[in-house]
Amino acid sequence: MKRRLFSHLFAALVLSTATGLALPVYAADEAADAFIKRLSTEVLNSIKADKAIQSGDVSRIVDLVDRLVMPNVDFKRMTASAVGPKWRQATPEQQQRLQEEFKILLVRTYAGALSQVNSVTFNVKPMRAGSDDKEVVVRTEIQGRGDPIQLDYRLEKTPGVGSGWKVYNLNVLGVWLVDTYRSQFAQEINAKGIDGLIATLAERNKTNAKKG
Repeated sequence: MKRRLFSHLFAALVLSTATGLALPVYAADEAADAFIKRLSTEVLNSIKADKAIQSGDVSRIVDLVDRLVMPNVDFKRMTASAVGPKWRQATPEQQQRLQEEFKILLVRTYAGALSQVNSVTFNVKPMRAGSDDKEVVVRTEIQGRGDPIQLDYRLEKTPGVGSGWKVYNLNVLGVWLVDTYRSQFAQEINAKGIDGLIATLAERNKTNAKKG
């Protein structure tokens, strides 16, 4: 059940952020709910037209994530939150490895969910937030083949070059993605240290790659 939930969750993350680089420039003051609605609509149409992604072609999915998803996600913050307090003790090299292996884990684990995009629709719920708020929650509902799935996005508004809204956590049916991985990662770190967590993630990724 948990795997199915996070399959829907990661698919929604990809669907709602994947075409960021290909889209025209929008006003810096674009509302967060408008950001999610715009991207989810355009990306859904884009992925529906890509048969390779729908068939689960991992190489195509990895390429899509590298080029288009990551610019719209604060993945460093997401990884740091998942690792927890030990993140600050990791070297820059260890932090980079953790981000790389965590990204591969998410992509390969949930790639199969993209094959279900033809049956998915999104509804972005009205958002209550001030115009000056830098961190917000956007609530959406995903309608697929079964019951509707409630999906919440935590976003932050980043300043400077490339400014705009960035996703840094997601909640599906009351379960936050980062919090779930934090408990798993903490056990690994307590038992084996940062390098042990990196090795565990790398080994899991190799196993997933062999499985296809």
